[in-house]
Amino acid sequence: MKTFCGRANPTTGAMEWLEEDENYDYHQEIARSRYADMLHDKDRNMKYYQGIRAAVSRVKERGEKAIVLDIGTGTGLLSMMAASAGADFCYAIEVFKPMANAAVKIVEKNGFRDKIKVINKHSTEVTVGPDGDMQCRANILVTELFDTELIGEGALPTYEHAHKYLVQEGCEAVPHRATVYVQLVESKRMWSWNKLFPVRVEAEDGEKIVVSPSEMENCPGVPSVCDIQLNQMPSSDFTILSDVVTMFSVDFSKPVRSASTYYRVQLEPVKSGKAQIVLSWWDIDMDPSGTINCTMAPYWVKSTSAFQWRDHWMQCVYFLPNEEPILQGEKVYLTACRDEYSVWYKLQKARGEDNKADVCVESPICRCQAHLLWNRPRFGELNDQNRTRQYIKSLMNVLRTDSVCLCISDGSLLPVLAHYLGAKQVFTVENSAVSRSVMEKFFKANHLEDKIKILEARPESLTSSHLEDKKISVLVGEPFFTTSLLPWHNLYFWYARTAVSKHLASNVTILPQSASLHMMIVEFQDLWRIRSPCGICEGFDVRTMDDMIKSSIDFRESKEAEPHPLWEYPCKSLSDPLEVLVFDFRETVPQHCLSTEGSVNLLRKGKSHGAVLWMEYHLTADISVSTGLTQISNEKGNCEWNPHCKQAVYFFSSVIESEILADLPSAVTYAINFDTKTGDIAMDFKLL
Repeated sequence: MKTFCGRANPTTGAMEWLEEDENYDYHQEIARSRYADMLHDKDRNMKYYQGIRAAVSRVKERGEKAIVLDIGTGTGLLSMMAASAGADFCYAIEVFKPMANAAVKIVEKNGFRDKIKVINKHSTEVTVGPDGDMQCRANILVTELFDTELIGEGALPTYEHAHKYLVQEGCEAVPHRATVYVQLVESKRMWSWNKLFPVRVEAEDGEKIVVSPSEMENCPGVPSVCDIQLNQMPSSDFTILSDVVTMFSVDFSKPVRSASTYYRVQLEPVKSGKAQIVLSWWDIDMDPSGTINCTMAPYWVKSTSAFQWRDHWMQCVYFLPNEEPILQGEKVYLTACRDEYSVWYKLQKARGEDNKADVCVESPICRCQAHLLWNRPRFGELNDQNRTRQYIKSLMNVLRTDSVCLCISDGSLLPVLAHYLGAKQVFTVENSAVSRSVMEKFFKANHLEDKIKILEARPESLTSSHLEDKKISVLVGEPFFTTSLLPWHNLYFWYARTAVSKHLASNVTILPQSASLHMMIVEFQDLWRIRSPCGICEGFDVRTMDDMIKSSIDFRESKEAEPHPLWEYPCKSLSDPLEVLVFDFRETVPQHCLSTEGSVNLLRKGKSHGAVLWMEYHLTADISVSTGLTQISNEKGNCEWNPHCKQAVYFFSSVIESEILADLPSAVTYAINFDTKTGDIAMDFKLL
C-alpha cells in the first residue's frame, strides 16, 4: 500500500501530493511527535504519579479492587505508575498502532505483563463484558488527553463516552479537575497578528496611507487558538487590564458534557485601555483536595521560580472580535463560548441587567478571507514598519517614472508600494483564488482597482497580452509564498523569475537581487528536549520509545531540518553566523546543483544541539532583510530572531543519542547541497 503526502514544491510554489512508502506517514508522526517532550516533563510525570498513588489508596481504603482505565496511554507510563502503586489491573487504550505496539513492549520490559492490557482501539470502540476488551467497568480513570487549549484533542467527548460506558459511577479520576483561567490585556504586538494596521508611505507627492477594507477591520478572524510560549513574551509587550479570573472548570470524576455551551464572568478592569486579547491557560488538580496541582500559568502569575519548560502544553492567545475601550472600575462581562474542540471569547459592557439573551454560541468565521490567506506571523510581518521601510527605501532606489513593475509574491503589499512610489504601471501575479479576492478588496479600499492589474495566471503561463505587450523593467517579490514551510521554500521566486524571463527588459532590475543561506551552531535552552531520548522515566524503562523515535528519524537517509519560531525558544550561538550559499536572482536558475562544504569553529563552550539555518534577501546592493538572526545580544551569545518567520533547525544526532560527548567538539563540518531540479536542500553535519 502507498500513502500520499502533501509537500510544498519550491520549484512550482504549489502543494503537491507525493507517493510515499506506507510507513512514511507514521514515521513522520513519531519522528516529529511530542512524546519525548512529555516524558521529559518531570513536573507533569511526578504530579501524575502522586495523583495515581492517592487515587489507588482511596479505592483500596474502601475495600474495593482498583481497576484502572488509561485512555491515550502512549508509552504506557501512567498505567505502569498505577500498577506499581498497587492497582489490581489496568486497561491501557492507545489508538495509534505503532505506539500501542511500543506500549506492549515497554509494559513487558518493565514486568507488568500480567497487570496491564494494551488495547489498540479508539476508546469509543472499546467493549465491556465477559467477552469484551474490558472484563468490567473501571473505578479509576486516568487520562492525558489535553492540549494547550485543554479541549482541542477531543477530551470532552472522550470523557463523556467513558463515563457513559467504561467507568463506574463515582469513579476516581486522575486528573480530578481542570480549571481554565483568563486575563484581559492590551497588546499592540499580539493584536498585530490579527489585524492589518494602516501602512504609511512617504511618496514624492506627499504621504500616502494604505488602509484595510472595512470587512477586514470588522472580521472576527479565524476560530483556531493561537498557542505560544507566553513566557517568552516580555512584559513590555502587553498591558494587563484585569486580574486573573477563573473562566470555567471541568470535574472529570463526574459525567462530562461535550455539547456547546458558554460561561460568563464579570470583570472589573484594573486599568483603562483597549481590550484586545484574552490570555488563557489552565491547571489540573490531580486529587479532589487540590493539593497536587500542575499549572501552565505564565511567569507574571506564578510566584515560584522553578518553571517547568514544556512544549506540549503552552498558553493561549485569543483575539476579541473587535478591540473594546474599557475604563478602570467600570464592570464588563467576558463570555467564553465553546464547542467540543475549541473556545472563543466576547466582551460586553455590563448594562445593569445580566444580559444573557444575546450570547451567541456560534464559532467566529473569517468573512474577509485575509485570515485564510495570511497566518498570524504573516500579519505580524506585514505590520512590521521597519521591514516595510526597507522595501520602500529599496523601491525608491530602483523605480523610475516609466517603470513597468511585475510583483510575484502571495498577498503582498509591494504592488501598492510600487504604485505609490511612482511606477508607471504595476502588475501582480496572484496564483490562488483567495489571494486574488483579498487583493481585489485591498486595491478597491485604496481606490487602486484601475491602477494595479491582477494577473490570474501562473508565471510560466504569462503571455504578452497579459502584460499588455509591455516588457517588465522592475520585477519584485518579498519573496513570500503561503505554501512555504522552510526558509528556502521561498526560493520559488527564483523559479518564477526564470519562468517569466522572456517578458523581462534587457536592463531589468530584480528586487531582491539575490538571497543567501546562513547557518549557525547553537545550544538550545530547552528545545533540545523534543529530540532527546528519555531512557528511564520516573523509574520506568522507556528506551523502546527512544529506539522507535530514532528509527523513524533514520527512516529517511538524510535527516530533515524542521521549522521552529525561535523567538519562542531561547538559544545561544556557539559559532559565528556563516553565509553558506548565494542565489543570484539576476540570473536564471542554473541546471547544476549548488553545493558547499567546509567547517565552522565553535567559539563558545556549550552543547552543540544543532544548526539553525535562515535566509537573507539582498533587496539592493546595500539593503538586506533577514528571516533569521537579527542580532547576538551579548558575550554569552544569546540570540535574537526575526519574530515573524520560522527558522530551520537541524538537530544533531548527539541530541538523539543518550551518551553525552565527554570532549566538547571544537568545530563542526558541513556539506550543503541545493538541488535545483527539486528546490530541496540536503545537509550533513559532523562534530569534530
